[in-house]
Amino acid sequence: MSAGSGAPREAGFLAVDSGGSGLRAVVGVPGREPSAPLESREPVRTGTRGIDPGHLLEQLLPMARALAGSYGPGQVTTAVVGAAGLASLGDALRAELPGALARELGVRTVALAADAVTAYVGALGPRPGAVVAAGTGLIATGTDLTRWRRADGWGHLLGDCGGGAWIGRAGLEAALRAFDGRDGGSAALRAAAEDRFGPLPGLPGQLYPRTDRPAVLASFAPCVADCAGAGDPVATAILGAAARHMAESAAAVCPAEGEPLVTGTGGLFKLGDPLLVPLAGELARLLPRARQVPAEGDPLHGAVRVASDLVTGRLTLPSDEKLLSVVHTKLVHTKGY
Repeated sequence: MSAGSGAPREAGFLAVDSGGSGLRAVVGVPGREPSAPLESREPVRTGTRGIDPGHLLEQLLPMARALAGSYGPGQVTTAVVGAAGLASLGDALRAELPGALARELGVRTVALAADAVTAYVGALGPRPGAVVAAGTGLIATGTDLTRWRRADGWGHLLGDCGGGAWIGRAGLEAALRAFDGRDGGSAALRAAAEDRFGPLPGLPGQLYPRTDRPAVLASFAPCVADCAGAGDPVATAILGAAARHMAESAAAVCPAEGEPLVTGTGGLFKLGDPLLVPLAGELARLLPRARQVPAEGDPLHGAVRVASDLVTGRLTLPSDEKLLSVVHTKLVHTKGY
């Protein structure tokens, strides 16, 4: 990504969001709107070494070259990669990605961030507070700008309490209770489950063999919200419990001093008032000092913010070996474009 001859052009950045549905990337320069994103529909693989650096680069490098060629930022000096699973599965990525980006693209500064961090920065920017990121799963991230804290994010078997898979599983349990004639069942949720999955005795066979069980469970969460919106008391109670879990995670990571900000980001918040109304109440109860605000942007927007601040030397976010680390690479000969 050399600037070439003639007048010097602005130093640019590459910003990347690698998540459960694929990889998105943009290029830009501080103070200008970044490029439109390019994206893949294939999540980066994980294996015995954790997140696969080769598979990420296989998808990212063609995107980066195409984006830089059309956007024309000049020398792209900085890359920020936000990746799902980085905290626990990112050792190979941390070891190999900075050098590869320096070698292939001429990048001199690389920031590797957990997607929970880029979700936080996209939602609130560099301000103290707490962000609940909720989709199929759920994780809360908070900072006082001196250190990061996280809560939950332990997956659908051990946690992710209040997330989409949690809500969907609770809704299907209530449906099966109604089918059996046990207490705690919901005729409305039973009807919704039969409409979505067919006869309920066949539900275990549809669910247990699947490798994407969390996503299948989460696909029922909108049905729970619909039943709650129609007044079903069991569905309403499920969403009330989900709201309590979300607020508890936010309270666990929220700074204890000042007037921190708190918000949520992710697809689960599209469930609307059946979830958002009880969540607002639970947050007010557990975090009376915090100010509830709407999320400003998504994880890719967060990666752009981090990249822009790195280029201009204004990054104020705390570093963390697992959650947000910055590596300055050696200037090497690049393969270019």
